Amino acid sequence: MSEIPGRSRPTAAIIGGGVIGSGWATRFLLNGWDVRFFDPSEDAERILHAVIARGRDALPALCDVVPEEGTLTIASSTADAVVGARYIQESTPERIEVKRAVLRSIQEACEAEAIVASSTSGFMPSELQDGSLRPEQIIVSHPYNPVYLLPLVEVVGSDNVSKELLDRASRYLESVSMKPVVLGAEVPAHVGDRLLEALWREALWLVKDGVATTGQIDDIITHSFGLRWAQKGLFETYRVAGGQAGMKHFLEQFGPCLEWPWTKLMDVPDLNEELIDRIVEQSDEQAAGRTVMQLENERDRNLVALLKALREEDAAAGAFLNEVNRRHQGEE
Repeated sequence: MSEIPGRSRPTAAIIGGGVIGSGWATRFLLNGWDVRFFDPSEDAERILHAVIARGRDALPALCDVVPEEGTLTIASSTADAVVGARYIQESTPERIEVKRAVLRSIQEACEAEAIVASSTSGFMPSELQDGSLRPEQIIVSHPYNPVYLLPLVEVVGSDNVSKELLDRASRYLESVSMKPVVLGAEVPAHVGDRLLEALWREALWLVKDGVATTGQIDDIITHSFGLRWAQKGLFETYRVAGGQAGMKHFLEQFGPCLEWPWTKLMDVPDLNEELIDRIVEQSDEQAAGRTVMQLENERDRNLVALLKALREEDAAAGAFLNEVNRRHQGEE
């Protein structure tokens, strides 16, 4: 098994579909890997081909050189999918007993040198490794939806996993134009989802207390700090807010507010029927009759436009895409 994908097409196995597994399949396929896909559910292939079609629409707008597609194979079983695969991505439902069972069936059939990664948004690698055949083979590769457009992936190991394996996983992910961030330690929900959960929790309180509707909260995000975060992130945004004195001035000026009881992050609102109905009603009003597919298409067009603008400025994710495009051009 060669460790670095080269001109001979490597193979990735995708176990579990839905929007995440199908996004992974699209990401690998459209970046030149052969893909073997397995999901026994009735609707899996329809979802897969719909996601691949969206990926094909988006990729030419972001790539100066569009890679040659790999070959997609619909496997008949987990074992059929993983035999000979260099990289295996599990994206089954977020239930620990399901994931452990699937990971065990993967390890029973895959090569010992293969990387077995889970898309889990919450479980730590050590939890997934419990009872496995080769704990040192299992990591977390947590992406963001849509996987075929958003480049970041959190790569997480445990004490059982070697640096060499994490480095190899990162090289594989880089070969499909992703930006792997290897976390320094495992923690429940990793990094991105912990940050999102804090915002989500506070937003639920604001809806429950009648302070703002779901639409108003989304408008506040999309028309203000969401735009800043897309190109400067959290800490650099606050560094700029500190003026010429930078981060030190910002922390001295705004640090004391952390002691004020503004947020309810330590409390969880009761998601009772009343609050659920309120959120659903307001969300339906926001959607204004648009289907989920229409919303997904809008999302993708907007993301492509934003990423293209960031490419022009060579900033944030756009700078990363420029780097990927230079690498692709160098391979021609």
